[in-house]
Amino acid sequence: METVIRITVIYLAVLFGMRVIGKREFSQLAPHEFVVLLMIPEIVSSSLNQNDKTVTNALIGLATVLTLVFLTSVLTHRSKAVERLVSDSAAVLVHRGHVFEDVLNRERISPEEIMAEARQSGIDAMEKIRWAVLESDGKISIVPEEEQGEPQKGSQPIG
Repeated sequence: METVIRITVIYLAVLFGMRVIGKREFSQLAPHEFVVLLMIPEIVSSSLNQNDKTVTNALIGLATVLTLVFLTSVLTHRSKAVERLVSDSAAVLVHRGHVFEDVLNRERISPEEIMAEARQSGIDAMEKIRWAVLESDGKISIVPEEEQGEPQKGSQPIG
């Protein structure tokens, strides 16, 4: 019965902590946030396994980690310098069909991965890609070239 009580207390503490931090912080995890989520079980495991007879240490550890995540979120929101330090920026992979090999190598992205995303957008050739951007969340955004004769967005047809 003691194990059930310990698990319940830790579960409620984690649930409360995630509610306080907010769902936006956990909707798309940045690498440092993912590491934090991996750390939480390690912090509370000794209390759950009864190696540490008090739940207090686990709760203090959990509160510390959640506080650090919250403070990081606030600082990145308020300071561009901290945001650049903590978050990754987008990287242009392709522009008007030209593949930037140095960027692909740095980001460890293959042309095949770009084409897989392009095919999902209905594009069948690299030359038909206006922009391929590796977003800060790890997703590849594809903007197709405009077809010949298609009016540009916002322009009015003549006639």
